[in-house]
Amino acid sequence: MSNTIWIINQFAGKSDSGWGERHHFLSKYWVKKGYEVKIISGSYNHLFIDQPITKGKNFTIEEVEKGITFCWVKIPKYNPNSIFKFLYMLLFTSKLFFLNKKTLGCPSVIIISSMPIFSVFPAYVKAKINKAKLIFEIRDLWPETPIHLKGYSTRNPFIATLKLIEKFAYRKSENIVSLLPNAYNYVNRISKKPNKFKYIPNGIDENLIKNENLSDLTISLIPKDKFIVGYAGTIGLANTMEFFIDCAILMKNNKNIHFVLVGDGYLKEEFQIQTKDSNNITFIPKIKKSQVQNMLKYFDVCYVGRYNSPLYDHGVSYNKYFDYMLAKKIILESSNFIKDPVELSGCGIIVEPENAQAINDGIIKIYNMPENERKEIGLKGYTYVKKYHNFDYLSDQYVELF
Repeated sequence: MSNTIWIINQFAGKSDSGWGERHHFLSKYWVKKGYEVKIISGSYNHLFIDQPITKGKNFTIEEVEKGITFCWVKIPKYNPNSIFKFLYMLLFTSKLFFLNKKTLGCPSVIIISSMPIFSVFPAYVKAKINKAKLIFEIRDLWPETPIHLKGYSTRNPFIATLKLIEKFAYRKSENIVSLLPNAYNYVNRISKKPNKFKYIPNGIDENLIKNENLSDLTISLIPKDKFIVGYAGTIGLANTMEFFIDCAILMKNNKNIHFVLVGDGYLKEEFQIQTKDSNNITFIPKIKKSQVQNMLKYFDVCYVGRYNSPLYDHGVSYNKYFDYMLAKKIILESSNFIKDPVELSGCGIIVEPENAQAINDGIIKIYNMPENERKEIGLKGYTYVKKYHNFDYLSDQYVELF
């Protein structure tokens, strides 16, 4: 019997892509356990630092290491804020129907990772043809995300269509893996089969992360002799960065505390304009995943936030949690209490969401802590993430389904 796993995820990346490394890291452990892995991803991702080199019109096969092959599906370069991003999701989906055994072998398991959700149709067809097990993996709930974060009506034709696809995906998959711990009620209500659901979160593995030094230029941008409140990640809607920026403006007269934002995103330019008169905030361009731990060494406290939205009642699985926790840093979180890693591990403090003054108060509280107390709190996160979020442990959770 074949022990080949196909993973269909348009935004999957290699360990050096700078984004979407989850499936590559899991694959390293699946290979050790006797599996061969084929990761099917898009040839362009606006979040990648290094884009793959592709040949031909449809598929480029790249064996990245023994047992792990990437199949890059050719799609054009796109603007992430344009409709073409959505159209190229459909293009990616349409090309999947032409994948064959000659290209990738015969799968025993097919994992379809959403978003995009449309790829479930070719995945379902391929699973039927190859008599493979179909596992639907939910990284984000769609269409719940645009409903709650962007105000789309449930009667919107696009949302209604996504609802139908979601129902098809949940009903036709043999298992449903969620990165969100509290999503079972939502998923089970649609799938009608609670035994399908399994929670397997995001993770991190210090054994797999290359420890690459920061450039001298990047280091020169980091203020010295300041208490650094840092954020590393996408500067966009989902991370409530506007309240973090408002807090920085509130604190612009505090000469001891400085805000550092590392990353890119469509709101970055707007925030730079908004804070042009503030001397207490520094924007640093996106760095490689392999450089993140060295960046976090310069932070005294790490920030993460989200909106006061029922969307997050299902839970979250932000990668930045695990980066911060692996670095043994105390975390300041602007959020409701939803049993997330900060709450469960006790590695930080949680303040009211969507409230710049609450973030301000949280920073002052951490600033006034003795340094050894901050280190003790940060160490709790490190211990927790090593136990429950390492990729060897998570890969075993999948193998139980295989």
